[in-house]
Amino acid sequence: MTMRYFVKALVGENQISSFTVDAADERAARAQAKSQGYAVLAVKPARIAVSFDGLRKTPFPTLLFSRELLALLTAGLSLVEAIETIAEKEPRSEIRKVVDGLRQRLREGQSFSMVLEIYPDAFPPLYAAMVRASEKTGNLPQALERYIAYHEQADSIRRKVINASVYPLLLLVVGGLVGLFLMFYVVPRFSGIYDEMRGDIPFLSRLLLEWGRILEAHSLVVLGAGICGIAAIGYALAMPQTRAALIGALLKIPALGERAKMFQLARLYRALGMLLHGGIPVLTAIDMTCGLLGTERQVQLRAAAEKIRAGGQLSQAFHEHNLTTPVALRLMRVGERSGRMGEMMERTAQFYDEDMARWVDWFTRLFEPLLMVLIGLIIGTIVVLMYMPIFELAGSIQ
Repeated sequence: MTMRYFVKALVGENQISSFTVDAADERAARAQAKSQGYAVLAVKPARIAVSFDGLRKTPFPTLLFSRELLALLTAGLSLVEAIETIAEKEPRSEIRKVVDGLRQRLREGQSFSMVLEIYPDAFPPLYAAMVRASEKTGNLPQALERYIAYHEQADSIRRKVINASVYPLLLLVVGGLVGLFLMFYVVPRFSGIYDEMRGDIPFLSRLLLEWGRILEAHSLVVLGAGICGIAAIGYALAMPQTRAALIGALLKIPALGERAKMFQLARLYRALGMLLHGGIPVLTAIDMTCGLLGTERQVQLRAAAEKIRAGGQLSQAFHEHNLTTPVALRLMRVGERSGRMGEMMERTAQFYDEDMARWVDWFTRLFEPLLMVLIGLIIGTIVVLMYMPIFELAGSIQ
């Protein structure tokens, strides 16, 4: 499980920069930044940065920048002209400041990859490494196309999960509001009506109506306790340690844990494929992609890198340290024989992306009706317990 950390580091001789990295813990975040050549000054968990006007800092749109840059380069503009065009059309001051910095340093004669490394918060290390590799071949548009494809494929599963969770979340919100309305408004009204029938009310109905009496007598206390409880839960979920413990508990569920492993390995294969395809050496690519994995997988990946450094094959090293599946292992061996390891890594990631998409679709189709049944049972139980004394009274009259 990875979290986001703010890193303050020294870039070059006297340039201090702050950026974020995804890592399992502070030690992994520090190691990831050091592996990229930064002199780390401080590392701390990322928090939502809010200014005095209540607005968050605008993140740099790396994907949009790459698409615009690719379109301008393909149209025949030089790199400096393309950067100038992007800066001129950008209305947001924070983003234009970064693009102007790129333009100024390019005019001073610095290489594009070196300039990108000065802004690690806007351009991740994978991006700068990809551009550095393209400078050796002189084919920056192809490298941009590869990064755009990588980014879109990496976000496809996340978008599917978010889209699939919209309807269940809507059901939970609506069902929760209906339940709260019944428990905090309807039940207290019914408790007053049944005051004279206390001896004739069934036990479960009596418990429910007793809750209504308590709520009616101590509404402010219950409301304050509820608000404090919600605030405490929100504060706990905002802590990285709490989120890590919660996600760790969820991943212990066999089905979810296996899918989480496939998701992490797919990210690793896709990033390695992009870097290897761009000409980055295997060990360098492994060091750069280590932060994409959780703590356990990072240890396994570093052990596999040591075996490769000692002369072992990549497929065998990954297999011995539980970083492959049967499909991935076969495709890696094909890549080693044909010399197309980058392409095989990307195909493996695509295979598991499609498998993950099918699983998300299946889980959504199963979870939505189960959730509807559960909410219906809860609300129906409350309603039946409220009206049960009326049914019994009608039966006694007959």
